[in-house]
Amino acid sequence: MRHGVLLAVFAASCAASDDNPPASGEDSTAAAPVTSSSSSGETIPDPVTATTTGGDTTAAADDATTTGVDPATACNGHALLCDRPLPAVVFAATHNAFAATDDGFIAVAANQTHGIARQLEDGIRAMLWDVTIDADETKLCHGNCAFGSIPHVQALTILRDFMEAHPRDVVVLIYQDDAPASAVEADFAEVGLDDDVYVHAEGAAWPTLGELIDAGTTLVVTAEFGGPPPAWYHHVWDLAWDTPYEFTDPRQFDCSLNRGALGNDLLLINHWLSTDLGLPASHLAPTANEGAMIQSRVTQCLRAAGRSPTFIAVDFYEVGDLLAVVDALNRGP
Repeated sequence: MRHGVLLAVFAASCAASDDNPPASGEDSTAAAPVTSSSSSGETIPDPVTATTTGGDTTAAADDATTTGVDPATACNGHALLCDRPLPAVVFAATHNAFAATDDGFIAVAANQTHGIARQLEDGIRAMLWDVTIDADETKLCHGNCAFGSIPHVQALTILRDFMEAHPRDVVVLIYQDDAPASAVEADFAEVGLDDDVYVHAEGAAWPTLGELIDAGTTLVVTAEFGGPPPAWYHHVWDLAWDTPYEFTDPRQFDCSLNRGALGNDLLLINHWLSTDLGLPASHLAPTANEGAMIQSRVTQCLRAAGRSPTFIAVDFYEVGDLLAVVDALNRGP
């Protein structure tokens, strides 16, 4: 997201909806599961939501590790997801996934603690990346690249290596693209990821995770501003819609339309809290990422939009219960 101006102001100063979520700790009761009709005309079953608290969702994740799922036949960790179309799967996502203190980003510009490789190993399967051109190189930067950056090719290499080691996991990238599509395409070709990308034809039914895996097209790429060509470089707001993201208090969370169109197949819930200056707020992550708080937001979208999310994006994903909530949602029938 665009915080470059705010980051510059910060650096200069250093040099010189009715369904509001409950406060942290309150209970949240999920609405009944529903189905939604996609823009392609198919009926997409939404994952069943489960009433959760921080403790309950952690227990759910622990239980998933003892169910004896065969990784050779599972899809994104669950056999039952193999038969679900992509919009009916919930993906744990990270906002500004590349901007991590572990990778040298200064705290004021870092939305994450751990870098891309650790996120993937921990279970993150959708990432929001900001790509730009800096000093004639394609980089991932959050605002001013002086606050931290990663070469785009380096990030793609990490992703490629993970995908080669985990061929039964589908991953989604959502770019905030300030670099031309041709530069992104060249980097994909350089690291050999251009053979792994999925192309979604306009109006077509979405494949299941199992079909994506069988076809070897386990990477879905979208961009906020750009679009085809190449064919796999989808304009995200043709496929998805998202919620607002400029929240400083959990009582402000809602599920109103921000970008895209309500009839689009994919839903991105932007679920993080920022400072009053719009900067990352690690001290607010325990509140935002509590299981009951995330579940309340999911319920909010069920009531307001009649559907569950495809992506739940957070800051500081390792704090709280994001992965456990997503696991519980995906394990629902």
